[in-house]
Amino acid sequence: MTMPGIRPLGGALLAAALLVATMGETAVAGLQPTQVALLLAFFGCSLYMAAGIVDGFAQHWTHGVQATAVSGGLLVAALVVYAARDDLQMVLDRAIGDIADGRAVVTDKGEIVAAKRSDGSFPLNGRVNGREARFVFDTGASTVVLRAEHAADFGFREEDLNFSIPVATANGVALAAPVTIGALSIGSITERNVPALVTRSGALHTNLLGMSFLERLASYEVRGNRLILRPKEPSPAG
Repeated sequence: MTMPGIRPLGGALLAAALLVATMGETAVAGLQPTQVALLLAFFGCSLYMAAGIVDGFAQHWTHGVQATAVSGGLLVAALVVYAARDDLQMVLDRAIGDIADGRAVVTDKGEIVAAKRSDGSFPLNGRVNGREARFVFDTGASTVVLRAEHAADFGFREEDLNFSIPVATANGVALAAPVTIGALSIGSITERNVPALVTRSGALHTNLLGMSFLERLASYEVRGNRLILRPKEPSPAG
């Protein structure tokens, strides 16, 4: 007696677990993508173990007992991993933060959850006036700050900018121009008429998601390796 279809199904579940962990962006039945991935991986491994036990008994009862013992050991290991799930979650978050750079998950509560990169930053993909933009979460910035290299893409012409406000950057003090962003979106959260600054070329390496956006939220927090942004009017993930 064999179970030829069980192992391919188990492999498909494991592949799905990897795909959800790295690319999933929406909560499912209240579960975060990483939690869904762990469940899929558990069921995938269970199918492999079940197939091994059945095939073992089909060959000889001693092989079946050995397969059962191995499966039992794997089950104990899975329980140990589950007991250390918080630490595992932290490691997985770091990996996702590096592999799926800028990915943000929208929960069923309308919250935006982003993973920390190994360098300690929280990158976020967003949109400025309808154009794609990448930001780094920065509570030390009093306002949203845009790189001059991206300003034209967002509808701010250099000849219209007045670089008159001094700002501190990693490269020293630089001049920036005040602007107003018509629509700034991070995930499902959109704020309109957001005050911002545009720095001169070469002053910044990335756009900064500063307080002129963050202070409009209901709240934000860093919990372990995760950044959570909560809108004042949550819109459930669709």
